[in-house]
Amino acid sequence: MMTNNLFTEIFTNPATIPLADIPTLDYPEFSAFIDLLMGEEGTHCLTYFVLPQPEKYKFICCMAADENHAIVLISHEHPREPLPSLPSLSANHFQFHLFEREIHENFGIEFPGHPWMKPIRYSFNRANLSSVMNNYPFYSIEGEALHEVGVGPIHAGIIEPGYFRFICHGEHVHHLEIHLGYQHRGVEQLFLAKPQLLQQSVLAETIAGDTAVGHSLAFAGLVESLAEIDMPASLHRERIIALELERIAIHIGDTAAICTDIAYQFGQVVCEALRTIVINTTQLWCGNRFGKGMVRPGGTNYPLTATVISAILENLRDVEERYSQITERIFSLPSVLGRFEGVGKVTTMQASLAGAVGMAARSSGMYRDIRWSHPFAAYIDQPYEPVMIPHGDVWSRVMLRKMEVDRSVAVIRKMVELVNEHDNISSPDYNLNFKPASLAISLAEGWRGEICHAAITDETGKIILYKVKDPSFHNWMALALAVRYQEISDFPLCNKSFNLSYCGNDL
Repeated sequence: MMTNNLFTEIFTNPATIPLADIPTLDYPEFSAFIDLLMGEEGTHCLTYFVLPQPEKYKFICCMAADENHAIVLISHEHPREPLPSLPSLSANHFQFHLFEREIHENFGIEFPGHPWMKPIRYSFNRANLSSVMNNYPFYSIEGEALHEVGVGPIHAGIIEPGYFRFICHGEHVHHLEIHLGYQHRGVEQLFLAKPQLLQQSVLAETIAGDTAVGHSLAFAGLVESLAEIDMPASLHRERIIALELERIAIHIGDTAAICTDIAYQFGQVVCEALRTIVINTTQLWCGNRFGKGMVRPGGTNYPLTATVISAILENLRDVEERYSQITERIFSLPSVLGRFEGVGKVTTMQASLAGAVGMAARSSGMYRDIRWSHPFAAYIDQPYEPVMIPHGDVWSRVMLRKMEVDRSVAVIRKMVELVNEHDNISSPDYNLNFKPASLAISLAEGWRGEICHAAITDETGKIILYKVKDPSFHNWMALALAVRYQEISDFPLCNKSFNLSYCGNDL
């Protein structure tokens, strides 16, 4: 850790530091420093939130400096009365727009100059209770030749609720606005209301059901850091094996779903069968196809055995071979390529401005992957080089899945080589004592991208604030950009090529 008068810089992930070690700047100085950071290649905002205190609001910003493999922490403070009014960061750095919208929604704090000040979640304790779904201020464009199309919030498929409003000229989309917040569950408040670690562990794996391992790993890393305990290398390897199995399963399942959207049934049924093999392998290991119960703080209930290792390797051989065969067909059929190539394009500049993470970033030419930039668990000792494609269209997002499946299979084989069945891995520990008056942050690269969990403890070590950021929080804007000037009939394909999480946004 390195601290000076402007910022604190940490080089480990996860990490815990005393809250007092985060420098507090005047807002003009804070804003100028953000300008400076955002001028550096690869730097982006991990999380930006408010810690309410009796007489003041403490704003804490965590920035990822990817090229330096560092997390930069800075803060500013303001009295609660009168209510702060702060020039918007989003006016110059659009990726802050959601963070400022969330702060405004929760506390009523104003950000003059913000281009898009609207609610994002409708939490039960929001500052303005008169701001409800039915009076959401949708963007509009005047013109006799334009028409609007509304889709949702209840969809024909069995998916989560979200509303999409298109402004179209004929079949072409001029603008898409995505309205979420229909299922606010109070996840962050539940982390405070349910103080037992087992309760919190179960909560973490339900933040986004298809990312149970990714969010559980971020949570476990955070609380282990807060408790200042080190886990054995063998446990870190097992967690990464579970994480990459999750990535493989979802990528293959998404390939099936994308084939469904273009009516390529053969690709759909083959990939669905292969996904089943992978999730059944996870079930053999921990008893749950989605990896629930797999990752727990302080240890594991499911250490890898020779039987499970053998099943993982055998099933991966089968899946890798058959997935390679079907994707070779997918990427060589003119009828498929005609629906993939050039459709739903997001440029590198657009992805960067939106603060895209994970697959949405890497398929648009951005070198952004927490496994590389801020390695965690076994990636600390086994360097990872991300896969990147520059084109930003549906083809890129499907091809990236195929390439990442290959890479994940290789990672698992490497990790399995290093696993020793006789390593002594303890059972989970749900009685950890946390470092007082501290901030902890934990990052993981889930299959969608960058997951960020942060927590603050009081003077007794009790967690008084818990913040979660799912990668979808950044990437919904990338989807909105992808469908501009596309035919509206391409929306289902574009949507599935991102496969973002509604509940990951509606915390």
